[in-house]
Amino acid sequence: QVQLVESGGGLVQVGGSLRLSCAASGRTFSNYGMGWFRQAPGKEREFVAATSWSGSNTYYADSVKGRFTISRDNAKNTVYLQMNNLKPEDTAVYYCARGHTSVVPTTIDDYDYWGQGTQVTVSS
Repeated sequence: QVQLVESGGGLVQVGGSLRLSCAASGRTFSNYGMGWFRQAPGKEREFVAATSWSGSNTYYADSVKGRFTISRDNAKNTVYLQMNNLKPEDTAVYYCARGHTSVVPTTIDDYDYWGQGTQVTVSS
């Protein structure tokens, strides 16, 4: 069974930065693409960013492109989301997820395991 545990969320002011981490259990972490999603109150879960198994290919939602960076360290079984220039509309619970395959997973149906989420609140 795969377990994903997010950390690094918190309260930050507009324009600030946070780095989220997602630690994965299991020895096959490097075989799979990984991604980040977020869900704001009253809204559907939306895609944020994703990376292939090696980290060489990445994909971002237009709303975060140029501000967020996804990366991974396969030796540590961890994927990161560096978030810069945060805006109030970035406030949400952020989830990491594992893709079905090694390529960049771009839709919610491409994922099979999910973490519990970490809250990010951006105050104005």
